[in-house]
Amino acid sequence: MVRYGLPDDAWVKSSYSPDSGGNCIETQATPDGLVAVGDSKDRALGAHTFAPAPWQTFVTAVRDGAL
Repeated sequence: MVRYGLPDDAWVKSSYSPDSGGNCIETQATPDGLVAVGDSKDRALGAHTFAPAPWQTFVTAVRDGAL
């Protein structure tokens, strides 16, 4: 699901994103307990939302080099 209009001050930049710009994602928790994931360069695109457990599984797989 894609969400729009999430609060700008709630975004948290990924610790894996470089400080020099480029490909960055941001996340934030939604009021209904999902994880919103968006493009830091273009928030107008909206954010995809995921349940916390599948999102953590994905992040762990990326971190561990499985993806």
